[in-house]
Amino acid sequence: ITTDNSDTNLSTSTGRENMEENPFEPYMETLRQQLEDQDPVFLIGIIVALAVVVITCVFLKYFLTSKTVCSAVLLVGLCDSGKTLLFSRLLSGNYKRTQTSITDSSAPYKAKNDKGSTWTLIDLPGHDSLRPQYLEKFKSAARAIVFVVDSAIFQKEVRDVAEFLYVLLTDTVICRNTPLLLVACNKQDITMAKSAKLIQQQLEKELNTLRVTRSAALSSQDGSVGGSLFLGKKGKDFEFSQLPMKVEFVECSARGSKGEDGAADTESLELSLAKL
Repeated sequence: ITTDNSDTNLSTSTGRENMEENPFEPYMETLRQQLEDQDPVFLIGIIVALAVVVITCVFLKYFLTSKTVCSAVLLVGLCDSGKTLLFSRLLSGNYKRTQTSITDSSAPYKAKNDKGSTWTLIDLPGHDSLRPQYLEKFKSAARAIVFVVDSAIFQKEVRDVAEFLYVLLTDTVICRNTPLLLVACNKQDITMAKSAKLIQQQLEKELNTLRVTRSAALSSQDGSVGGSLFLGKKGKDFEFSQLPMKVEFVECSARGSKGEDGAADTESLELSLAKL
């Protein structure tokens, strides 16, 4: 009898210890029993629904975190095209003596529209050894790209201008985000400056030629092309109207007709930025 009582006490004590160790065991057992009593088709439906919810949450998280807010206006172009002076004029209207930039400069730019839109204006270095790294850094944030051209010596630089434009226009990130491309034909105050229309025509011809040579260089032995997006439409001479982004050519003069003492001629450029 003593032994039986001891066994009973031991069993009761062990059960109490198990309850203390896992207080949710009764609930788990009840849930397990209810699941076993359910129709298998119903259980499969629940599992599928949960899987859909999880996949949707993962997709939304990836989509929202990977999407970059495009709130920047990039000033790009060759060295000495007048980007930095244009940067100063757009921000303050003031004339400022400049030198070749070796790093980026940025500041808030308030567009001249009723919405009071504010963008981050970023001046990127124009030296060919610095351009790639700064373009890579800021291109995904570009809502607009202002490509500044020196209209006075354009004829001498047309090849270099076209090569830089080609890099921009075949970039996968830029083509996906399709920022507005404004080709600012600067230094219109100089007598020998080329018009925006002529610059557009010359660039279309040069880009058409460049497209042929670049495509040939990228062709593999079996004739396929890879590594870069095709510029424009195959089988047709290149035109800016074929691009996925909107392209505008505007004439401007960061220096202005009166030089340091006068205002800049940037009205056309600012009107285009006001539409962003």
